[in-house]
Amino acid sequence: MITHPVLSELALAGVKLGLDEIRDFLGWIGHPERAFPAVHVAGTNGKGSVCTTVATALTAAGLRTGLNTSPHLEHVNERVRVDGVPIDDDALDGLLRELDAARRAFGAATGRSQAPLTYFELTTALALVWFARQQVDVAVVEVGLGGRLDATGVVRPAVSAVTGIGLDHVVELGPDLASIAREKAGIFRPGVPAVVGRVAPEAAEVLAEVAARVGTPLWWVDREVTVSREPDGLVIATPRGRVGPVWPALAGAHQEANAAVSVGVLHQLAAQGWALPDEAVVHGLAHGRIAGRLEELAPGLVVDGAHNVQAAEALAAWLASRPRTGRRLLLWGMGEDRDPREVVAPLLPHVDGVLTTRCAHPKARQADALALALQGLGPPVTAGGRVEEALPRARAEADEVIVAGSLYLVGAVRALLGS
Repeated sequence: MITHPVLSELALAGVKLGLDEIRDFLGWIGHPERAFPAVHVAGTNGKGSVCTTVATALTAAGLRTGLNTSPHLEHVNERVRVDGVPIDDDALDGLLRELDAARRAFGAATGRSQAPLTYFELTTALALVWFARQQVDVAVVEVGLGGRLDATGVVRPAVSAVTGIGLDHVVELGPDLASIAREKAGIFRPGVPAVVGRVAPEAAEVLAEVAARVGTPLWWVDREVTVSREPDGLVIATPRGRVGPVWPALAGAHQEANAAVSVGVLHQLAAQGWALPDEAVVHGLAHGRIAGRLEELAPGLVVDGAHNVQAAEALAAWLASRPRTGRRLLLWGMGEDRDPREVVAPLLPHVDGVLTTRCAHPKARQADALALALQGLGPPVTAGGRVEEALPRARAEADEVIVAGSLYLVGAVRALLGS
């Protein structure tokens, strides 16, 4: 399902941070979030990768596992999965209609002038209801924005994680790494262990301070959780033991830290008595794939959801590690909410040209305006228009095409190729 009338209506309302309304609504419908424990994952980048790896391992261990991620690339169903299978269209339609009626009744009963809940709040509630009805043993839940005030904060975590912290969503989360770290540390709960990926010292200081105040035991990547590269793959060690060697299914050097966070989370669950054999953990690393992350859709065509500076730097490092055997073109499109010059800059030394484009998402920047904004940075920049025309043009003009800048653009390209 690409969209739905209920979601189309809510999309117009925009973003609203805060937990009061969704908590009250979940209470109104019977507290589905209390039916299962959760793994709760925050971070600027890497959340989806960690969530997918952890969920894949939990399913391999025989646990009925829910997975709630965002945003989706092509279909809303992608946000809500049980044992790797997205919710089907009929079930999704029925739940959306049911929850839409419930939110309107809730709004009327509580004296709200407008029916409550945002798009994200409703899809979060939908995932929680679906997981409860499917009687999952555990749900892996990705934070949408920040952490402290994110709607997913209603879950009952057994383990939490912060994958990494970068300067993104600064309007909502704060102007520096310390401010953003404080928002993401908002998912810490008393006595609930958390695993932290590689973060800058100023962010680490805040995370440690919040954890100490709340009473959250921490494992840090490169301290309690270490990762080493051996000839046969990565070996990841925690206080619970060693896993590997194994090559993660997800490409890129940045995925090594995500793999370490994933193993840390799984070993923290094992420390609580969860039956998670090493074989299941290795399976999660070796088979946990997520669409749109350094994904080769066809020979010479790679898509990556790099949409902020940190993600662009990771993509740039991957490009630098690959031999350039012909003309490499960047097909670039992004939203209006970021500085395009700042985000694209790390990629420019690794491409021979940039073709700007626009997908159908309402927040996407016009291709000609984007091209104008990128002039003078280095390689030639050309406006390519709509992605339906820009993609075949890029493939005709280059030996290798890298599509990046927006997860929605990646989704549009995947749809065009029928992936």
